[in-house]
Amino acid sequence: MDRLHEQFGRALSVVINILDPDAIVIGGGVGNIDSLYTKGRERLAHYIFNDKVEVPILKPMLGDSAGVFGAAALVG
Repeated sequence: MDRLHEQFGRALSVVINILDPDAIVIGGGVGNIDSLYTKGRERLAHYIFNDKVEVPILKPMLGDSAGVFGAAALVG
């Protein structure tokens, strides 16, 4: 899990440093790992250019089913 938190922090830091998003939504099964929103966020703080992490990191409102809802919307 430590390696996951470290790589999560490094990967998101690139996105934040380059794109400066308003929010980040972690989808799929990875979004269910609660420690990413705490320990992963702590690791992220080591790699971003700002003094603190200001961008919200959110769970998807539809959970793992977002892809299913999207596919159903395409059919209708």
